[in-house]
Amino acid sequence: MALQGKTIAVVLPAYNAAATLKTTYEEIPHDLVDHILLVDDSSQDETVRVARELGIAVFVHDSNLGYGANQKTCYSEALKLGVDVIIMLHPDYQYTPRLIPAMASMITSGHYDVVLGSRILGGTAIKGGMPVYKYISNRMLTLFENLMTMAKLSEYHTGYRAFSREVLEQLPLLENSDDFVFDNQILLQTLHFGFRIGEVSCPAKYFPEASSINFGASVKYGLQVITAALQFRLNRWGLLKLPLFSSRGRKLNSRLTKGEE
Repeated sequence: MALQGKTIAVVLPAYNAAATLKTTYEEIPHDLVDHILLVDDSSQDETVRVARELGIAVFVHDSNLGYGANQKTCYSEALKLGVDVIIMLHPDYQYTPRLIPAMASMITSGHYDVVLGSRILGGTAIKGGMPVYKYISNRMLTLFENLMTMAKLSEYHTGYRAFSREVLEQLPLLENSDDFVFDNQILLQTLHFGFRIGEVSCPAKYFPEASSINFGASVKYGLQVITAALQFRLNRWGLLKLPLFSSRGRKLNSRLTKGEE
């Protein structure tokens, strides 16, 4: 069933999500969502088997390419379906699929181009189990990024996002990292190209099966975030000319016309 005449796809970037995939899948509002796609980044568990048993369309990376690379495949495959709204939901059940209608409607109404499920807005992140050091680093990095972008987002680090088709076609996403910092780069690009970002409060759960990067990877991610935000500001000042902030940068829709790069 289309929402306001628009079709919706949910994409699941997966890595070792066998234990939580079924629960996540069952809470997706299937009467609203037209397509569900899972991209498996060479999991070491039964993620692919579980996904296929559930009837999910599955795309498999032969080797582990990284979280950013997983999203590139997710969005590329979703765009091939011709859908109007693409929602990225982690299959680790950290974020509730029940917010999909709210997030999708904010885009189909024409008010926003991108919608984020924010763990910070509701003030329940720590109650939900977010480690204190992650909460503090989230707030500090978000403050720095808002200073660099002059935006007022509550967080840049959520893994729950909805995009209009236009955004994913126009942003030069192939210029972005294949690592975790992809999440930040895509938001910086969204702001750079003048798309509208909305947010909804989203409770998040933290438990052993939920995916999470370790402390060392978190430090690396933090440094990459700071670098990306500085690149955004320097590009705005004309001191850098980077492909990821250029309309001439490589876009996902080039894959649709020229084949995989």
